[in-house]
Amino acid sequence: MSGSPTQTRRVILASLIGTSLEWYDFFLYTTAATLVFGKLFFPTFDPLNATLLALTTNAVAFVARPLGGIVFGHFGDRSGRKTVLVVTLLVMGLSTFLIGLLPGYASIGVAAPVLLAVLRFVQGLGLGGEWGGAVIMSLEHGDERRRGFNASWPQVGVPAGYVLATGLLTIMSFAQSDSAFLSWGWRIPFLLSGVLVLVGLWVRLRVTESPLFAELPRKSRMPLLEVLRTHPRALLSAFAARIGVDVAFYTFTAYILVYVTTSLKLPRSFGLNAVLIGSALQLVLIPLFGVLSDRVGRRPVYLAGVIGAAIWVFAFFPLLDTKSFPMIALAAIVALIAHAAMYGPQAAFIAELFSTRLRYSGASMGYQVAGIVGGALAPIIALKLFSIYGTTLAVSVYVVVALAVTALGLAIAPETRDVDLAAEPFSVRD
Repeated sequence: MSGSPTQTRRVILASLIGTSLEWYDFFLYTTAATLVFGKLFFPTFDPLNATLLALTTNAVAFVARPLGGIVFGHFGDRSGRKTVLVVTLLVMGLSTFLIGLLPGYASIGVAAPVLLAVLRFVQGLGLGGEWGGAVIMSLEHGDERRRGFNASWPQVGVPAGYVLATGLLTIMSFAQSDSAFLSWGWRIPFLLSGVLVLVGLWVRLRVTESPLFAELPRKSRMPLLEVLRTHPRALLSAFAARIGVDVAFYTFTAYILVYVTTSLKLPRSFGLNAVLIGSALQLVLIPLFGVLSDRVGRRPVYLAGVIGAAIWVFAFFPLLDTKSFPMIALAAIVALIAHAAMYGPQAAFIAELFSTRLRYSGASMGYQVAGIVGGALAPIIALKLFSIYGTTLAVSVYVVVALAVTALGLAIAPETRDVDLAAEPFSVRD
């Protein structure tokens, strides 16, 4: 049973606003780590190693995300989706606001990077519980024939958050001198998070609980343990299907900033604006690919994106090497179109692998654990591969290998478009 059309639209709006704010917070940190945090929190190291250390604190959040998925997934399957989504938004917003107040290394020494890593860890906890709940609420409230479309809207929160975070940082960097931006300008977008979270909370408090969850005859006492026992194949598929998507995305959006500024010696605006344009296009493309997955299936659309990204990555770096902004923008735009084809059907595909009583824990666990292997390490590995081999070809091969793992994850799963959400999925029966 799905919710009313009005309630479905309200849930989708609440999920979109909430995930956009959470990803705004998350990407704000990622972008600042590549542009500011190396100089501010690791000034005693050379620029390359300072950037590596800043990216390492960024990776801390990816380690926290599975823990957030476990904790919040447990309560989401035990107590309901709605309350958990309110808590995750508060956790993320508060930690982001505090990062904006954090003194640098020059003021409090080594305590500065330690506190930075702690707050980044808390951000990861919040995001770890956010994704599963937002996707599942959209999926379980809506029309079964439009599940791909409905579940794609929380995914739109990724480019929306990126556009908002990068746009604000870009405005601040253009409006200020480098010294002013490094001193205090970067803090303003972090502090704004406190105001934005209040908007997100107001919207989320107005939605109703998932009807599928409300109608469950019984809840799992230990959802995660039951997922591990009854859904191992679904977990493996979700894990593998996400890895390549993450590696490609963070190569196309995070490593590009490092490569353009440090290796090509170009202004940071070249990389930022290129990714900004591609992310803006994704606001439309992700739901369109979600609609397409409702018509032809999740796996065909997903696989088309995998193949597209695997081919394009070999053109991506040569286009960057031209040092021409139109070519750099083209590289980012096509890369993010391929990513949208993977990301549009991804939410529905992963969530549909799990039964309703275990869906929050299962989807969160499969999705978030992959983030450690994929997103957390991708910019660091790309940076090290380039420094060791001196060629971006090594980075391209790394992305293709990760995408091959994603193709394998799709191959071991069934088509989930027509699965009955109230029934036990394939991994329980087989």
